[in-house]
Amino acid sequence: MRHSLLAVTLLALSCSATAAAKLELAFSEPEKYTDIRSATESKARFQQRVLNRFEQFFTELANQMPEGYQWQVTVTDIDLAGDVDYFAGGAGQAMRIVKDIHSPAIRFSHQLRDQYGEEVLSADERLRDMGFMHRLSSTGIRPEFEFEQKMLEDWFSKTVQVQLDAHASLAPKVSQP
Repeated sequence: MRHSLLAVTLLALSCSATAAAKLELAFSEPEKYTDIRSATESKARFQQRVLNRFEQFFTELANQMPEGYQWQVTVTDIDLAGDVDYFAGGAGQAMRIVKDIHSPAIRFSHQLRDQYGEEVLSADERLRDMGFMHRLSSTGIRPEFEFEQKMLEDWFSKTVQVQLDAHASLAPKVSQP
């Protein structure tokens, strides 16, 4: 019984792992991004941590796409929620203060192609979530970059998922291999 449950779990995981688009993600000149400043760690280490998390966000979105699709994304700017205030903390300790006037934003270009190479979606995106403070999570401890992740997930469901659904209903324009 335990082995069959393990086998079913592994099969489910392997099926979900293969049903994903191939993601090609690039970060263009991250040192020039509007705001990926840290209040507590070195600039280089914080920048790398931010880029790693955004790579995870885009990977999670690509995992929701059909197998065989290719998604090319180039991030050109990130503006994290909040702002670093160098005088807010005691003893000169900087803090990231999150207020509704410092909404998260991201700029990127992307192109999505299906398994036959047909373009499904291509655009330059400029996302900003002005209402991010109205979607507070119920827990006191927030996941890192929660506002930015939610902004991307909302955009994906309203834009990309709609295009994927519309494209799936069309016959391919090229012959199948």
